[in-house]
Order: sequence, then C-alpha cells, then structure tokens
Amino acid sequence: MIARIRGEVVERGPGRLVVDVGGVGYELFVPTRVAEEARDQVILSVHTSVREDAIVLFGFANAHEKGLFEQLIAISGIGPKLGLACVSGLDPDAFARAVNGADVRTLSQIPGVGKKTAERIVLELKGKVAGGLAAAGPAPVRAPDDGLPLALAQLGYKRSEIDSALAHLAELGKVDAPLPERIQISLKRLSGRP
Repeated sequence: MIARIRGEVVERGPGRLVVDVGGVGYELFVPTRVAEEARDQVILSVHTSVREDAIVLFGFANAHEKGLFEQLIAISGIGPKLGLACVSGLDPDAFARAVNGADVRTLSQIPGVGKKTAERIVLELKGKVAGGLAAAGPAPVRAPDDGLPLALAQLGYKRSEIDSALAHLAELGKVDAPLPERIQISLKRLSGRP
C-alpha cells in the first residue's frame, strides 16, 4: 500500500495531480483545495483504493484529512468519489462542526450529498470527528510540509498524542529545531521517558 508520496507536481487538473517520484508519475485524486494550493514539490498522505479493475490513489494535505476521508468511505453507501467530494466541499473544521451539530442542511450543500446521505453521515460520525489543525488548541500550527506530524502518524500515534508532542516542543522552545531533533524529543515524550 502507498501511504505517502513526496515529489514534483508535473500535471494538475480539477481534483487531480500527477506527482513524479523518481521518474514515475503517480496520478492522485485530491480535494479541490489541495489541487489549487499545491506547489511544485508536495508531500501528500495517501489512501490506496484497490478495486478489481484498478488501483486508485487519493492524496491529502495531511493525515487528518486522510483520516476523515477513510471515516467517510467506511459508511455504507459512500464511496471514494463522494468521500472526496465531502473533504473538498468543507474544510475539516467546518465539516466537524456540521456533523457534531447535526447540521444536515450544511452537509446537503456538498455536491452529491442529499438529505438522506447527510443524515447518515451525522448518524455514523457524530462525536467521532474532530476539526482540523485549528482544533489542536495551544499546539503550534506547523506548515503543511512539516514532516513531524506525518512521521508520528505513520508510527501509529493518534492525533491527540501528536498534538501533545507539538505542545511539548513549544514548551521547550524547540518548534523550529531540525526535524530529527524534534522527532527524537517527541518520541521520548510519547514513550514516557524523561
């Protein structure tokens, strides 16, 4: 399974990017804002969908967006295309507010999501989704290309644990330290070592 891609954007279109990684171009379907905001070099969290007739890659700006997409496609009747439309239609904070507030009207405004689908999303996800990076509270918001949250997520740490590690780095004044040093500090913190 492909879980992460880092490379050069060689093609772009509405909701899709082709990313060159070592001479191989990977086509990824991405949320609209990711396609619009992607620079020449990108790092994307990837969900790999294996079907009978194709392997399809979906790319996201961060592990949180990818997690939201995976929660959506786990709901009966919501496939990858509609899941991507949901992630594209609302930013993660607005989506979490709509779901947790049972705001079916807002969810129904997402292209492809009718009232019944919006009600199903609320029923399945209410209380299970959190906002995006802004929901982290006092933890410093890192640039989208910061590898620390992604590295910790790849090691299996939960969002709350990653936020705790980021807050700890801020307390130590190590927010701008080199990535290997921040990873080392974070792993010590998360493993409970002094």
